[in-house]
Amino acid sequence: MRWRAAALLLALAAAGCATPNGEPSDPLEGLNRGVHAFNNGFDRVLARPVATAYRDWVHDEIRNRVRSFFSNLQDPMIGLHNMLQGKFEDGFLDWMRFAFNSTIGLFGLHDIATDMGYDKHEEDFGQTFGRWGIGAGPYLVLPFLGPSSARDGVGTVLGVLTDAVTYVEPEALRWGVYGVRFTQTRADYLEATRLIEEAALDHYVFTRDAFFQRRRNLVYDGRPPREEAR
Repeated sequence: MRWRAAALLLALAAAGCATPNGEPSDPLEGLNRGVHAFNNGFDRVLARPVATAYRDWVHDEIRNRVRSFFSNLQDPMIGLHNMLQGKFEDGFLDWMRFAFNSTIGLFGLHDIATDMGYDKHEEDFGQTFGRWGIGAGPYLVLPFLGPSSARDGVGTVLGVLTDAVTYVEPEALRWGVYGVRFTQTRADYLEATRLIEEAALDHYVFTRDAFFQRRRNLVYDGRPPREEAR
C-alpha cells in the first residue's frame, strides 16, 4: 500500500510542479505554506533522524511485527467504514481479519489473515464522508499531521476519538505508543520522501496536488468518476 502511494506521488511530479498560484482548492495557501514549512522543519530536525535510526538499528522482523500490530488495531473501524459505505462484504472481511490476527496471529503481531486471502483495506471517516457525497473542501495543512482538507480534518478528529490508542492508560504509556506508531509510519515513508524531494520543484504544490488525487482515488476505490472540465 505504501509503495502504491509513493508511485502515485511520483506520477504527479510534472503536474504538481506546474500547478499555478491561486488554486481555488487552496484559499488558505499562505497559512498552509507556513504550517508546511514548520512540518518540514520538524521532520528534518527530529522525525526523520529518529525514523532513520529506527529503520537502521531495529531488525526488519521486529519492525514488521510492530507494523502488523498497529495495522490490526485499525481493522475494526475499517470494517465499520466499509459497512457505512455499503460495502458489506468488505466490512465483514475486515472484521474477520481482526478476529484471525488477534487470536491466531497473537494480538496482531502476525498478519496471518493476508496469507489466508483476507486483503487489507484502507478506509477512514474522510473516505466515508466522501462516499456520502460530502466534498473535500479547502486544502488544510495540519501541524505534525500534514496534508488534509476541511472534510478530512473533521475525519481526523473523529478518527482520534475512535482510535484505540487514545484510551490507553496511563498517559505516559499512551504517548509512548503514539511515538512508536509515528516512528514506524515515518520509517515506512523514508524512501518515498527522498524520491519526492528529488522530483518536486515546489514541494508544497506537489504535496497538495498529490494529496487531493490520492484521496479522490481512495474515496472511489481507485475508480473515480471523470472530473468535469473547469
